[in-house]
Amino acid sequence: MMSERFALTNPIPTAVTAAMLALVSGLIIAFGGWEVAVALIVGIIGAWIVLRDMEIGLWATIGVICFLPFATLPIDIGVTPTFLDCGLGAFVGVWFLRLVTGRQRTIVTSPITIPIVIFLIVAIFAFIFGLQNGVLNGTLARKFAELLLSIGLVLVVIDYCRNWERLLRVTRIALVAGAGAALVAILLWLLPDDTANTALNQLVRLGYPGGWIIRYIEENPALSERAIGTSIDPNALGGLLTLFGALAMPQVFAPKPLFKRWMAIVMAGLIFVAILLTFSRGAFLALGASAAYIAVFRYRKLIPIGVAAVAALFVLPFTQGYVVRLVQGLSFFNFSQTDLASQMRLGEYRDAMTLILRYPTFGVGFAGSPDIDLYLGVANVYLSIAQQMGMIGLLAFLAIIIVMFGYAFIHRRAFPVDSVRDPIWMGYHAAVVGGLAAGLFDHYLFNTEFHHTVTAFWLMLGFAVATTHLAAQSSQ
Repeated sequence: MMSERFALTNPIPTAVTAAMLALVSGLIIAFGGWEVAVALIVGIIGAWIVLRDMEIGLWATIGVICFLPFATLPIDIGVTPTFLDCGLGAFVGVWFLRLVTGRQRTIVTSPITIPIVIFLIVAIFAFIFGLQNGVLNGTLARKFAELLLSIGLVLVVIDYCRNWERLLRVTRIALVAGAGAALVAILLWLLPDDTANTALNQLVRLGYPGGWIIRYIEENPALSERAIGTSIDPNALGGLLTLFGALAMPQVFAPKPLFKRWMAIVMAGLIFVAILLTFSRGAFLALGASAAYIAVFRYRKLIPIGVAAVAALFVLPFTQGYVVRLVQGLSFFNFSQTDLASQMRLGEYRDAMTLILRYPTFGVGFAGSPDIDLYLGVANVYLSIAQQMGMIGLLAFLAIIIVMFGYAFIHRRAFPVDSVRDPIWMGYHAAVVGGLAAGLFDHYLFNTEFHHTVTAFWLMLGFAVATTHLAAQSSQ
């Protein structure tokens, strides 16, 4: 007993450990700076917390998506892992370890499982076949692995959300994070351009791009500034906030919202204002599609509010510039009246269709285009999938969407309108509707350069299926 007590209270091992930590910390601060040291310490503490509680890993993933989507660890192991990689990897990794170690013996599945698996297999085939069109390097491999991880996240989310308590907690976190991202974007937009740019350049230490980051309409400083938040790209920010805005809208009208009603109104209002400030026409129309879905299928009182909001948008003096830009973007068939951005998109659509017709089965993969006269990339999710994964990949994606909404339609009567769960179910499905609508005008929901928006879309899809699955269990 005395020897054990001596071993536990012996100061020599403690002193040696403290000295080693001090030495390592000093070296990190000397060669990498205090920011690197803080990042490493926070990362170690975060990893320890996530390993102890899987749900916190999911919360961290949502937080990184909204606040630091492009942040990277201050290390280079051939590739530089991002904060989002670590959050996703920890969440999925802990789930996998629970299966391997026997702590979890069953996996919850749903009708969407098979379409998701098929989509993943087609993506892998397309990636392999497309390697002849480019060079396989660490960056390409990492980005493709991130894409697979984001899509496969749907299956993990469905399995993890085995009860309503978990889903309600995660939904609250998502709503707060989405409103927080919108608030950050608004505050940065309100700041003088130089001040906001200086603030964003502080993120260079975390792997963010430096230089002049502030964005303007048509990249012309004489025109209005576009809100970018920490997503850097205004269209990507608009698409991201559309997903969270769709989730927040039913809470405003719900008989039993997750937060107090005034808080729900503030959250939805912040997201709506931030989307307007991005001047992303695709995001604005996508949010309108989400609102229409919610109004038609559940909250009819939203219809007159939506009509009044659109009328005000066309009448108020300070929104006229926004209306003009929106009309220009929709004038696809009158090329002379279409603005520069829309003209470029029309050219992308033509080139994309040409590339798809040349390689219709599995596409050209993710490494690049095999033809020098055509490039890979188009501002449309569906054309992007068809380019990279062929018509087989596009059909697999459409199968996922059809199965998801079909599953929801079958169990549509499982949610009493006055319950806490109904607005959550509607919100997640409206978020998917918004993502699908946004996909008509941009590509950030299936683009390896925007891992956070891709992950956000598949997260919303996974939560939508999870809510339906829980309802199906309750009805049975």
